[in-house]
Amino acid sequence: MNQPNSGGADAPFGRFFLPGPTEVHPDVLAAQSRPMISHRGAGIQVLMRELDEGLQAAFLTKRHVYLSTSSATGLMEAAILNSGRRRVLALVNGAFSGRFAKIGRACGLEVDEYEVPWGEAHDPEELRKRLSSGDYGTVTVVHSETSTGVLNDIRSLAAVVREQDDVIIMVDSVSGFSAAEVRTDEWGLDFLLTGSQKALALPPGVAFGVASDRMLRRSAESTGKGFYFDLEQFESNAEKYQSPSTPALSVMFALQVQLKRILSEGLEARWARHTAMAERTYAWVDEMRDAGVALEVVAPEGYRSPAVTAVRVPEGVAAPDIVKAMGARGWVIGGGYGKLKPTSIRIGHMGEHTVEELDALLAELTEVVR
Repeated sequence: MNQPNSGGADAPFGRFFLPGPTEVHPDVLAAQSRPMISHRGAGIQVLMRELDEGLQAAFLTKRHVYLSTSSATGLMEAAILNSGRRRVLALVNGAFSGRFAKIGRACGLEVDEYEVPWGEAHDPEELRKRLSSGDYGTVTVVHSETSTGVLNDIRSLAAVVREQDDVIIMVDSVSGFSAAEVRTDEWGLDFLLTGSQKALALPPGVAFGVASDRMLRRSAESTGKGFYFDLEQFESNAEKYQSPSTPALSVMFALQVQLKRILSEGLEARWARHTAMAERTYAWVDEMRDAGVALEVVAPEGYRSPAVTAVRVPEGVAAPDIVKAMGARGWVIGGGYGKLKPTSIRIGHMGEHTVEELDALLAELTEVVR
């Protein structure tokens, strides 16, 4: 029997607002029931060509888009292993940007952190100063920091990195991609990665990455990068519409359906829908504060993710109790993450959700927080 706050097969669509994994449309879920095909036959090449073309349109790139049968953390490690330099500047403003730094150290690289408090974004001018005073080869940054709901201005940060002759920027856009505007080629992103289970609204288990020419040159120089996450292998196989190893076929079938849905909606329309949901959430926080409930959006105005909002609850209120109470009513929201767990909740307004579904959630949440 399903627990009241766990979602599940008997839960109606539109009540699952966890900030990942997110809710998957029934048509997309159903695609996973197709029979298996050979991952080395002609059929896989037809499928992977179609997926690559759809993903290129979604990523706004002319490059091949890699499919990795792993979580997005796998491609974070791939980025580090293929970076070809020993010294990394990691931009840290939450749990997942901190993970990028931890991966760098775990892989034996020298990692310095440009850290700002949780709930703040990184400043391009400060990044410029840091790069001018250190001999760095790589910058890591998280686009949408899922732990805080902060959206970094990766376009401006990437422009600063591109001022350096031999520095590359690697971007984790796990909860940002498909919710916030991302222009891979135009913005000069050397490695952009995301996961299937956030705003792409797919089942977990696949990560996606795009590597620039500069990134591939770095990969060619890299030693000790292992086998599974060798980007040269990804690239050479992508050129043949093959995968380096056995791929997650069922999720790829789901991706085939979901890409058609995403491109039919249109990227700008999809970004706008996510922005509308985010703005509705901010307005609700303001309404509650006006009504005497001291809620607060963690992220500052101008740096808020359209995919997830972290909301600080009033002093003396246990945020986990709110999550539990919503679960008892048949709604799933996220608890605070890391150091914000006792004091915040998170609403994952991403994927296939609509403002109307969000309004229904907020109506229930209003009763609970009061």
